[in-house]
Amino acid sequence: MQILAVDIGTGTQDILLFDTRHEPENALKMIMPSPTQRVAQEIRQARARGEPVLLTGATMGGGPCTWAADEYLRTGGIIYATPAAACTFNDDLAAVVEMGVRIVSEDEAQALSGVRRIELRDVDWDALGWAFALFGVKLAPAAVGVAVFDHGAAPAGYSDRRFRFDQLATRLRQQPHLQALCYLAEELPAYLTRMRAVAGSFPLDCPLLFMDTPTAAVLGAREDPHVRAAEDCIAVNIGNQHTLAFRLRGEVVTGLFEHHTGKLSADRLDELILQLAAGEIDNEAVFQDHGHGALLLDSVPLDQFLLSVTGPRRALLRASRFHPHFAVPYGDMMVAGCWGLVRAMAGRLPALADEIGDALARGQ
Repeated sequence: MQILAVDIGTGTQDILLFDTRHEPENALKMIMPSPTQRVAQEIRQARARGEPVLLTGATMGGGPCTWAADEYLRTGGIIYATPAAACTFNDDLAAVVEMGVRIVSEDEAQALSGVRRIELRDVDWDALGWAFALFGVKLAPAAVGVAVFDHGAAPAGYSDRRFRFDQLATRLRQQPHLQALCYLAEELPAYLTRMRAVAGSFPLDCPLLFMDTPTAAVLGAREDPHVRAAEDCIAVNIGNQHTLAFRLRGEVVTGLFEHHTGKLSADRLDELILQLAAGEIDNEAVFQDHGHGALLLDSVPLDQFLLSVTGPRRALLRASRFHPHFAVPYGDMMVAGCWGLVRAMAGRLPALADEIGDALARGQ
């Protein structure tokens, strides 16, 4: 049985095709440039040639493509976008217009000529099938998991940082487990616009599951035997743009904080980890420090804990006073998020649970 997991980050998209007949270490993997990096490159090419740009397709991850678009607009370039594509930059289309993007309808977009057309999408399902087919592998998964970082469409006047963190906190208060932060496609709330855009393009007849990228990475880190064996653990994923740390007792979440990686020094990150372990971290203080927030579900101090670290910026904690363990689930940190998706599918898809669980156990 094939299980496909796709983890879309800012720098890379990490793709895992796990065949449950084989050991996890024999899973097929691709680490490729992220979709937002690809779109940013195309916008820069258009800028170099003085070509107007038309963005079509779906809402996808921003970051690099947003920065490239803003650079082009500031130099006098012209960018058109359909409403769904424009939401990549901001869910508030008035803010996108203020940025300088010209919003056009789907009909107007079809009629435009003399523009460089760029289709936005987080997952190119056709490209995945072709890539595996080039190596003689037919893609026919029994289930698919996708991880993207979705701020969510915050109501007017509601900070998107607060809104995202409030949604995380609400779900964890109801069910303090990492797997509470995953959704089957049919469960996606309306505010998770990026995930819903991926679900809307899904061409396969099988279950589709979603997780947030840092949460998937932390769940995947628990496939590392050292992390799984720890009674108390602070599991940190240091992404290119966001850092998220969970305080765990076994599989139970007892606290977390989320911040922007670019705002963190090694010392500041160690300080936040210490506060989280001591049960003294403050939500408002993290927010005022330009982070998203913090949550404590159990404030009893941790006398001892394992610090598990994953993510492309994990070197930020290399010299941490807490002697970090750099988690390598099934020997590969880069696909930690993919393994988190696989584990989540085992938890949420009863018909596949035993086969996935037995296959993962062979690699423990």
